[in-house]
Amino acid sequence: MHITGQNYIAGAWTAGATEIENRNPSDLSDLVGIYAQAEAAQLEAALDQARVAQAEWAAYGMERKQAVLMAIGTEMMARAEELGTLLCREEGKPLAEGKGEVYRAGQFFTYYAAECLRQLGENADSVRPGVEVDVRREPVGTVAIISPWNFPTATASWKIAPALCYGNAVVWKPANITPASAVALTEIIAKQDIPKGLFSLVMGSGREIGQQLVESPKVNAISFTGSVPVGKGIAAAAIQNLTKVQMEMGSKNALAVMDDADLDLAVTLALGGAFGGTGQKCTASSRLVVHAGVHDAFVEKLVAGAQAMKVGHALQAGTQIGPVVSQQQLDENLAYVALGQAEGAELACGGERLEMPHDGYYMSPGVFVGTSNAMRINREEMFAPLTSVIKVDGYEEALSVVNDTNFGLTSGIVTTSLARATHFRRNARTGVVTVNLPTAGTDYHVPFGGRGDSSYGPREQGKAAAEFYTTVKTAYISAGTP
Repeated sequence: MHITGQNYIAGAWTAGATEIENRNPSDLSDLVGIYAQAEAAQLEAALDQARVAQAEWAAYGMERKQAVLMAIGTEMMARAEELGTLLCREEGKPLAEGKGEVYRAGQFFTYYAAECLRQLGENADSVRPGVEVDVRREPVGTVAIISPWNFPTATASWKIAPALCYGNAVVWKPANITPASAVALTEIIAKQDIPKGLFSLVMGSGREIGQQLVESPKVNAISFTGSVPVGKGIAAAAIQNLTKVQMEMGSKNALAVMDDADLDLAVTLALGGAFGGTGQKCTASSRLVVHAGVHDAFVEKLVAGAQAMKVGHALQAGTQIGPVVSQQQLDENLAYVALGQAEGAELACGGERLEMPHDGYYMSPGVFVGTSNAMRINREEMFAPLTSVIKVDGYEEALSVVNDTNFGLTSGIVTTSLARATHFRRNARTGVVTVNLPTAGTDYHVPFGGRGDSSYGPREQGKAAAEFYTTVKTAYISAGTP
């Protein structure tokens, strides 16, 4: 069997112990490729070489590191259409979103290329006469990166780029369902001026390779994006070695629509936030908290907008919603549709398996109405093209409902009132708040993360990334007598 993609272990492309098929969720007859699965000994080799390479990389000059990250980012942006098409073919998001993701991923590398040159320390006088203090950040060491399938290039990039920027080695285990994007990114990184083994791609199952990685005493830090149960398992494993952990996990984001809102804007924001990326994003607007004064008009426009959205092959022109990523995901989504109806919610539209010209995992966007915040469909992350409308009597109740969740990643409000917008921005208990914008969509140069079950550990992105990817050293220097 021809292997499309191998692991990249300690500076060499290497076959695995076994292989997996990667098929296009838009058209299951389309085999994207056959990808290698690593074995335990290969992961150990990657970790051993990472330690050697990290010391060499840390000694590189700032401009040499900057040139490496700039070259990676520039190539990714130049190849955004090609690599975005590959991403959409294996993950299922519409082509415009896939190309945009790859381009944005390239921007993470160029941003952190610049940060290579901005690593300034601090200095102070000691409380002791004649003693000066120097405070600076140093690499944490070997970083294990475990990334998800829903943003296979962007999420990995916003972890890999700062890890390399701040002088670390990387061992990357991507989601097994999107190996093609992982191999493509690795090919770009592998040809750069970096030490052998500084960056390794180790593909394999979470139960085996992933578990071995997070349990390893050779790992100094773990950055993970995925589900809450898996995150808790990683944290339990990491604490045995006191390994530094950063985790982005689940969400149940709410968009509050007030009675003074621009209704057309509110509907546009809700549709994009709920159904962009087929709802398979941690920032999706899965709860729409709507003021009673505009509820009926909002629902009418929302349902009409959802019904008008074009579901289709990810690579076809005009597609607004692609397939969900897998049969397992589709089954889980349809189970939530049944659950919502059993709980008493009304399915106003969609939520159905669709038969299309191509055999794939297609589903129509669904809108629940008549829901309460106590329903499981409003408590649990569905990761589906499904959203629920919750009617409230006023702003205070809306804010209370928005905050009534175990999660706390993003929230938003649609209002023309500066007073309401300001109060919401200050009192919404989420790591990201938006005003008259969708809950989905964040910038690369500022912190990203949430509260509660959504996040654990230091923030990602922007200068905040230094908190996780470095460790602080405080030095005391006696100048002596002149």
